[in-house]
Amino acid sequence: MSKKTIITKKICLLGSFSVGKTSLVARFVRHTFSEKYLTTVGVKIDSKLIDISEEMALKLVVWDIAGADEFSGTDVNYLRGSAGIFYVVDGTRKETLDAITELKQIVDDNVGECAMVCAFNKADLETKWEVSSEDIDNLTSSGISSFKTSAKTGENVEAAFTKLSSILI
Repeated sequence: MSKKTIITKKICLLGSFSVGKTSLVARFVRHTFSEKYLTTVGVKIDSKLIDISEEMALKLVVWDIAGADEFSGTDVNYLRGSAGIFYVVDGTRKETLDAITELKQIVDDNVGECAMVCAFNKADLETKWEVSSEDIDNLTSSGISSFKTSAKTGENVEAAFTKLSSILI
């Protein structure tokens, strides 16, 4: 019996405060959801092993970075060594989409080219969304795969992380 090769890749979750980054990670890694809002201070690191084939697995090291529209010098350091970026937008707050443009520029300046996806979170509240289908299409046409997700229901959470994983491999 041969030993499975494990490839380790660091990804960072980026987005404004209260968009659901921590909830998405909890849903993806532990299959849980909590209604309690807990502010992330600095960075929280989780990991998940994903089977790619019988011979290979991908260990995603997920850095859940505190919500920010702008980064300090310390925050930029969290991006070092990232292979992928998982942007998160709150569909009920259009300004959280605008923040992604700023964050993407910071990533481009400090990380360079890397794998990216964007989760338009809170799909369970879609009747209250300020983000339009056109907004999502515009981001997708810029080369970032986009998903309507819900950390609460689990909708498309696995699909978004799987897409990022497939780009990494």
